[in-house]
Order: sequence, then C-alpha cells, then structure tokens
Amino acid sequence: MLQVSRKFEYGLHAVTYLAMKGPERVVTVKELAAEIGFSQVFLAKAMQSLNKAGITRSVQGVKGGYTLARQPEEITVADIGVAIEGEPHLMRCSQENCQCEIESNCTHKGYMFNLQKRIHDLLAETTVAMLLERYL
Repeated sequence: MLQVSRKFEYGLHAVTYLAMKGPERVVTVKELAAEIGFSQVFLAKAMQSLNKAGITRSVQGVKGGYTLARQPEEITVADIGVAIEGEPHLMRCSQENCQCEIESNCTHKGYMFNLQKRIHDLLAETTVAMLLERYL
C-alpha cells in the first residue's frame, strides 16, 4: 500500500522538533539525529532539502545548525513533502511524459486522481502548529 519515504519522515520529525525548540534555538543535525533517533547522514540530506525550500534556515559557524525559517502556523505537511519529495504522484499517469501502457483507456484514472487530490488537500491543511497541538 502507500508509504511515505524515510526522508519525508525524517524531515517531518525534524521540522516539528525545531518548532518545539522555538525560533531562537539553533539545533545541529547531530542533536536532531540523536533526539529523534535517526541517521545523521540521512537527516542531513533532508535538512538540505528543507533549507533549499525555505522551510528551515541554516546558521553557519561554531554554534551553527538549523532553525525554522517560517512560523509553525505557516508550514504545512504538504510544504515539507514537496520540499523533500517533489510534487506528489500516486501513479505513473499523473506525471508528465506518462509511460503507462493503458493510460488512454484506464477506468480508474479519475478515482486515482481524486485520491491523490484528497491526500494532498489533507497534507496542505495540516500545519506544523496543528501537529504539535494535536499529536504531541
């Protein structure tokens, strides 16, 4: 069935951890990895994607690390997913240059596009602040 990637999971945990620590606290990848229990090397790659997308901000220097670049109320789970994985595609035919052999007569295409939209909408309406409020 559907499963989110490990990199997305790492990114989501990292962003919520940074949100819990507050906007002034700079957190290293080493601290994030130790606190969350993830691979430091793999987490560093997720952090680079989040930084490039403007979700986190890197701080250089001896006391360097990461902070959130935006408020938790302004960051959605969809933002994190797109930063880490790109635009969602549940099936091959939802991507440009579709290589699906049955695309022209697929009877499930409408249903699958609707499913993809509903998942994206749920992710887009869920902010990091909401995750902290409801699930932690």
